[in-house]
Amino acid sequence: MTKKTFSKTLSANDVGATGTHQSGILVPKSEKELLSFLPPLDPGVKNPDAWIECLDEGGTVRRFRFVYYNNKLHDRNGTRNEYRLTYMTSYFREMGAREGETFEISRDETEEVYIIRVVRNLAVSVESEAAQGVRIKIKSAWRCVH
Repeated sequence: MTKKTFSKTLSANDVGATGTHQSGILVPKSEKELLSFLPPLDPGVKNPDAWIECLDEGGTVRRFRFVYYNNKLHDRNGTRNEYRLTYMTSYFREMGAREGETFEISRDETEEVYIIRVVRNLAVSVESEAAQGVRIKIKSAWRCVH
C-alpha cells in the first residue's frame, strides 16, 4: 500500500475571503506528481473533467470536479489552459477554512476515495492580523507531503 498526501496553503481567493469568484483551486501543470495522483484527463477533449469522491474530516463524502480548462488548445480565441479542482466552496465554508490554513488531500493507491481535511494554522491568527491591517502574501504552491 502506498499512500500519497498533497497539501496546499489556502489563499484568500481559495476560501472566498476576497469576494471574487474563481473557478476552483489551481493545480499547476508543472506539478506532474500531483497531476498523476488525480484522475487522468484527455487534453484532446475540450475541457475534460472527472468527479472525485472525497471523505472529509467529519465523515461526509464530498464530490469535487477535477477539470482541465483547455479552450486555448481548441478555440481560436481561447485563453485558458489550466487544471482546477472545483465545487469546493461549500466545503471550505462549512469547515470554516481561512487564508493561511492548509488543505490536504490524500489517497491510498488501492482506494478510489480521496481523504481531505483542513489543517488549522495555530501559529498565526489571520483574524488578528486582519484586525491590525497587516496583510501577508502566502505562497500557495502545492507540495507532496508523503
